[in-house]
Amino acid sequence: MAENQGMTPLESKVARQVEYYFGDHNLPRDKFLKEQLQLDDGWVTLETMLKFNRLKCLTTESSIIVAALQKSNTGLLEISEDKTKIRRSPTKPLPEQNDEYKDALKHKSVYMKGFPLETTLDEIQEWLNEKGTIENIQMRRNLQKQFKGSVFICFDTEESSKQFLERSDIKSFKDNEMLVLSREDYHTKKAEERKQFKAESKAKAKQDKEQQQKHTEDKEMGLLLDEKTGCLLKFAGELKDVSREDFHELFSGHGKIKWVDFTRGAKEGTLLFDGNAKEAFDKAEEASGGELKIKDSSVTWQVLEGDEEKEVMKKIIGAQQEIQSRSRGKGGRGRSGGRGRGGRRGRGDRDQSKTHFQGKKTKFDSDDEEDAPAAKVAKTENGS
Repeated sequence: MAENQGMTPLESKVARQVEYYFGDHNLPRDKFLKEQLQLDDGWVTLETMLKFNRLKCLTTESSIIVAALQKSNTGLLEISEDKTKIRRSPTKPLPEQNDEYKDALKHKSVYMKGFPLETTLDEIQEWLNEKGTIENIQMRRNLQKQFKGSVFICFDTEESSKQFLERSDIKSFKDNEMLVLSREDYHTKKAEERKQFKAESKAKAKQDKEQQQKHTEDKEMGLLLDEKTGCLLKFAGELKDVSREDFHELFSGHGKIKWVDFTRGAKEGTLLFDGNAKEAFDKAEEASGGELKIKDSSVTWQVLEGDEEKEVMKKIIGAQQEIQSRSRGKGGRGRSGGRGRGGRRGRGDRDQSKTHFQGKKTKFDSDDEEDAPAAKVAKTENGS
């Protein structure tokens, strides 16, 4: 950028603006200006230059542009003999836009955040005056072209950028605390934030799906509980030598048992009927002569109702779902619920033991997603 060597404040701004147009950062991206360079061996008339909005806001006089560039010590621009045209000096060609150049650019750039959103480029330039030799200031904007409060500042050398980062007078701007990082550290920080955001989004999506799945299962469970009432028959007694098969035989021809919740050696358990449990019990009791025993052992029978019925039904459905889920996990088919918990099917009702309470295997889709590409920033004047 132009150096202030006996320049007036206006001349300094004019020289800086014109040299920005022809500088390394803007010229490669400025389609209009590059087209003008092709017309006359790189020369561009001052009349054309004065059509550029930001320069036009500074001055409308060609003589001021000429005076400013004559006082600049950068040597970037040449003035024609008749002082009507300017061009970038052939001795200062544009650098090749290769990986080496881009890497060097990154290492001599600094990121700053904390500027009030109404801050202008002139205010930032004035604040940065005499804080280092600056090649370019890029005001970062959102898709609506509104200033985001942060900038990238490119210095002439990597050493200049390091010296800038060590300054103590860049920690605040108009009482605003500033975040100041090397551009390399900024990109590292953003990569970590994106990684964390991606992980958190994936975890949240998984949690939301699990909650939705649980809500659906709870709803279905509620419907099953509402439909299956009066189907449970609880029993208790001395059942030392009794097996689940004995219950199937006891109720054979009187009621269809779908599930036997009983462990050999226990003193109580529950039968789930495919229909009304009291009707099945009354038929079996009548067929046995008025007292329903099992293997000559007296048994207390009770048809479950209300909350106790719902709790036992939940327990049975959960056991059935667990068995079927485990079977599918092994690559096999879910087996019938008539086996009860961990036992064999009743011999008398092999064709009646298929369960209707099937569990759901939850499968989570991958939530991986590619990072969205950064929005293309439209070229604006002097880095803004």
